[in-house]
Amino acid sequence: MGRFLLVSRLAARDLRRRRAEAALMLIVITATTATLTLGLALSGVTSNPYLHTRAVTAGPDVIAQSGGPAKAGGPPASLTRLEHAPGVVGYSGPYPVAFPVLRANGHTVSSVGFSVEGRDQAPASIDQPKVTQGTWVRPGGVVIEPTYAGELGVGTGGRITLNGRPFRVAGIAVTAAWPSVNSPGLIWLTTADARSLATATNPLAYTLNLKLADPASATAFAGARGTNSLFLSSWQQISSQDGKALQLEQEALIVGSWLLSMLAIASVAVLVGGRMAEQTRRVGLLKAVGGTPRLVAAVLLAEHLALALLAAVAGLAVGRLSAPLLSSPVDGLIGTPGAPSLTAVTAGVVAAVALAVALLATFVPAIRAARTSTVAALADAARAPRRRTVLIAVSRWLPVPLLLGLRLAARRPRRLVLSAASITVTVAAIISVLALKQLYHVHKVPGGLTNPIQAGVSQVLQVIAVVLVALAAINAIFVTWATVVDSRRPLAVARSLGATQRQISAGISAAQLISALPGAILGIPAGIALVAAGSHGRSLPIPPAWGLLAAALGTMLVVAGLTAVPARIGSRRPVAEILRSETA
Repeated sequence: MGRFLLVSRLAARDLRRRRAEAALMLIVITATTATLTLGLALSGVTSNPYLHTRAVTAGPDVIAQSGGPAKAGGPPASLTRLEHAPGVVGYSGPYPVAFPVLRANGHTVSSVGFSVEGRDQAPASIDQPKVTQGTWVRPGGVVIEPTYAGELGVGTGGRITLNGRPFRVAGIAVTAAWPSVNSPGLIWLTTADARSLATATNPLAYTLNLKLADPASATAFAGARGTNSLFLSSWQQISSQDGKALQLEQEALIVGSWLLSMLAIASVAVLVGGRMAEQTRRVGLLKAVGGTPRLVAAVLLAEHLALALLAAVAGLAVGRLSAPLLSSPVDGLIGTPGAPSLTAVTAGVVAAVALAVALLATFVPAIRAARTSTVAALADAARAPRRRTVLIAVSRWLPVPLLLGLRLAARRPRRLVLSAASITVTVAAIISVLALKQLYHVHKVPGGLTNPIQAGVSQVLQVIAVVLVALAAINAIFVTWATVVDSRRPLAVARSLGATQRQISAGISAAQLISALPGAILGIPAGIALVAAGSHGRSLPIPPAWGLLAAALGTMLVVAGLTAVPARIGSRRPVAEILRSETA
């Protein structure tokens, strides 16, 4: 039998014998690769809907809005001078903009919550909104952009009031001259109706749409001519604003995938270490029939790398199917972004991350198992603990559960570090999600309307937090069960000397809490540092002290609850069965 076929058969047989552990490892790595796939797949899919909307609606290159007092009966001269500025080849407007108080479906929105733009009933050559439902403006009839109409809960035929005057919703339309995900919203009505809504407190402003000979120079044009009383926006800036939601979601997914990768490494390392403890005799049998240390290591690595590749394929599939749900355009745009790109490079990166997670977690245990002597592996005797004078002196005065927990934790310092690292990542993720939810908080404009950008990012952060907590819970169970398997003989000796099942169970849980405590403490500054790295220079929102303390204490309580069940199960095995043929 060839070496490759032999390794494949041995690895496949071991996976079939331990299906539950293989499935858990598959889930852990799949969650990581699916999140990474989502982040990579969303790259470059944000501009197509805006460009299509811009073409359909004859979108302007620059939008100019007056911010200062207008001259009696018309727009300010600083605005009208732009009609003949160098590089301008066409314009539409200026159109009056009013800021009334709106009431619709129980919402009361002040003048800062939206804008009302007066338009002609005849089509405009530049920026003619595309009506997607109903008809264009008419006396007494308004048209609302889709995102804002959805927030208000009104559609064609519905009614709203502006400054107490009733208007019927004549239609729904989209435009490329206004960020579709921006809050406040936009409403169109006839020029005469818009002028009638002006008040002394909220006088009219004006907006002008410009067409340039060179559309690519729109940003430079706007930057050179904007003043404190004249606001200019280029079509590139509006396109970027429309894509901001997906960009922020992509950033959150990429950061989340790296957090999941770190947590997955810790989880898989603990899982592999526990499996190695159960496979010691099998390693001895392989060596006894002629297997070399290299063959033993190859078998142990092959089964985990095969699971990693399968998890990469599953993660790519899940990410590919889920990406359109995030990349779908907002209501204020026409068209779709197209299928999120899953290139060979993306697939290669995802596969490389999956293999790296499995390799980093498996390499050291596999090499250690391969170096174990044949006689020692076949005997599968209990590993003699290292005697530490200080540890013994401290633990002898502790209650029995804490004494057992401290000594169990000290027996496996590498597992202690991995468990603490897992808790650190989890607490850091929880704190960063709390902080980022404040940074990208779901802002409420007057009337209780939400900002779609912030709402989308908040949802993504919540999903990442749920996945991280779920993986951390799985990891806590892994660690506890590995401790139960590894310490079954010394705990059997403790029971034979008088320790009760309850004390043994509490000792196993205490061992996990000993590693969770430093992880929870380190997770607080780690989470703050993570937010600082992802805030992009914006003011850093630190969660309140009670929130930080609650995250740390809550994590400790959850760890205690998760470890109680496997600890209880492990303490019920009869002492005689464990000690019958082995020397503890």
